Formats: sequence, C-alpha cells, structure tokens
Amino acid sequence: MVIQTGFNWLIEQQLLLSILFCGFILLERFGLKALGSRFVYKLAWLLPAALVIANLPNAIKPLQNSNISHYLITPNQPFIHEMGISWALMYVLITAGLLIASFITHTRFVKSLQLTELTQFEGTLTADVKTYTSQHVATPMVVGILNSKLVLPSNYNTQFDKATLALILEHENVHIKRKDNLTNALILLPTILLWFNPLAWFCYASMRRLQELTCDERVLSNKTTQQHILYSKALINCAANAPTGLMAYSHYGDKKTMLQRLTNIKHSGERSKLAKGGLLLVAASMLSGLAIAKQPEAMTKEDHISPTMRIEPLYPIQAAQQGISGSVVLKYDITPNGETANVSVVSAKPEAIFDREAKKALRQWQYKPSSMGYQNVLVQLDFAINNEVANTDLIERIKVSH
Repeated sequence: MVIQTGFNWLIEQQLLLSILFCGFILLERFGLKALGSRFVYKLAWLLPAALVIANLPNAIKPLQNSNISHYLITPNQPFIHEMGISWALMYVLITAGLLIASFITHTRFVKSLQLTELTQFEGTLTADVKTYTSQHVATPMVVGILNSKLVLPSNYNTQFDKATLALILEHENVHIKRKDNLTNALILLPTILLWFNPLAWFCYASMRRLQELTCDERVLSNKTTQQHILYSKALINCAANAPTGLMAYSHYGDKKTMLQRLTNIKHSGERSKLAKGGLLLVAASMLSGLAIAKQPEAMTKEDHISPTMRIEPLYPIQAAQQGISGSVVLKYDITPNGETANVSVVSAKPEAIFDREAKKALRQWQYKPSSMGYQNVLVQLDFAINNEVANTDLIERIKVSH
C-alpha cells in the first residue's frame, strides 16, 4: 500500500509540476536574451521548492472538533475486493525498466569508447582529472558520475589549434568543477520517475541546454572579441548528433543546441535587471500563494463525508476464535481525487489486535472527489462478535458553551 500511496501522491502533483515545467521551458526558449542563461539555470531550484511548499504538512488540529464515523465489522460480514489492473504496480515496473536501461546505456557507452589514457598532456585541467583519447568520439566530453574523466577525439591535435584547445579545456573544466555529470544524474532520476509526463523530458532537455550555455558564459566572461569568434568556430567544429535521452554525461550537443549557443554568444552582455526583479517577484508571489493555498478546507456539519467504496477489514482469525471484540480509531486525509492518505492509529482497544487490518482496509477506501480534499478525518471501526459491541467511544468529546 505504500507504493499505491506514493503513486497517488505523484499523480496529484502533476498539475503543479506541469505548470512549473511549462514556465521553465518558456523561459529557456524566450527569456535568455533578457535574463541570461545563468539566471534562468538557477531558477530551476524553484521546481523542488514549489513542490515542497505545496506539500508542507498542515498544523496539528485538536481531534475533539472532528466529526467521527462508526462502522461495525463482524467475522461473517461479506467483503468487497478490488479488481482490475494495478496502475501503481505497472508504474513501478516501467520506472524500474527505465532506470535499468539508463544504467546499461551509460555502462555500454563508456565501454564502447575504448579509452586510451594520455600520459603526457600539455593542457591545463583540474587536479586529479585524467585525460583520455578515443576514436569513437567526435567532440570533447566529460564522462564519469563521481570520478570525472576528460575524453578527447584521437585527432584532437589536428582538429584544434592550441588557442582553440585552451578554450575547450576551460569549458570542460567548468563542467568538472561544478560536477555537472552528477547534477545531470540527479536531474535524470526525477525525470525518469515522471516518465509519463512529456513536459518533464522537455524540461530535462532545457536544463541540459542551459548547462552548456552557462559554461559558455563563464568561459567567455573575460575574453576578447577574437576569442569569442574562435570559440564560436570551435562550437561549429564540434557539432555532432550525440545521444541525449538517457545520458547524463556532458557533451557539446546536437546542431540545434549549437545554434542556440552561438545565438547566446552573439547576444551576450548586460541583462535586464528590471526583468530579473519582476520575475523574482512573480516567483515569490507564486511560492506564497502555494503556501496559503495549502490551508486545509474547513468541514462544516453539512459536510458529512462518507466513502463511495468501502473495503471491509478482515476480522483477525485469532481474535474471532478467542471471541475478542474491540475498536480502532483511525485518522487520515482524503485527497481531492477521493483517495485516502496518511492513515494512522489514534487509539485502539485492545491494543495491536485490530490495527493492522483496519489500516490496510482504510487505505483502499474511495470518497467523492472534492476541490481541496480533507485533512485529519476520524473513523472508528468496531470489531464485534455476533453484531454486538459495547457502546464505547475512544475519542473524548468536550463541549464548551458560554
């Protein structure tokens, strides 16, 4: 049931995530001239921040003000069983398959390079980073998630002159110092978890392009116009159709990415402070709105909620054989789509006899969808032999009048 709960939560986040993905993709496509790639790249932190704020736990509420429903469970009562395909299980299987495919893709790619270590290399690299050559690459690239390795084409001496090679090495040094391959792997993981949302893949591609653009900006920040031209020619020379789908390694990208990078170099310069300030204001307003919108929906006396599908708990065999009756009070949330979540035991009498079956059944209940759902709902399940149970209320109710 943990898998089912996690899957339900993931589905509930899709509207928010899709809006965030669209906003980020649009900024990467149309906002670079005004904002700059480094500024937009940093805005990627808004995605996890918004997700966390939207899912902050509600403040603890006193239980005596909550409505509580009672249900009677007996050993001879018929049970309802859910039928059909488990979408959560299907999601887990596909996700596991993609993760395995990604690992195999990375492993096979590195093996296919047939790396040859360069013992003598005149270029300047970050300490402890080894340089290799390969006949199977057309562009320089950094491989390795934790231990970075620089891979150059076997003909790098004839492909690049010394000045161009120095600029390329400076670009790769930025990737190595920032540990961009590790960043790419960490970004690829949630992308795979959201494999069913195409916007997640577009957003991943945007982040990869921005990563290269930010490297370009850092390399060229103190360079002359002649070096800008030399660097642009190097990009054209490195244009290649490299795999990007499940790859976390830094490479120069395809021709479309190259064109975007050349355009960004051409329009490099001072960015609009007004545009940056306005965008930050919008972002702050959005995060504040998410925090306010998270306030729980008030439940009035008229809002008597009841399940549209109720799975009866199994009466524990040992308790039935010994003639044990009892009650369990459960607290849970109802999501906007009518699923139950955060099921926990408030009190039970006797303890630890009926808890497991009560929680297991409640996690499968379905309610009528609502606009915001409900939090801290209470239900008391009475387990009784022969339809008779003592009139016990495990929640003390206190009425205050004036």
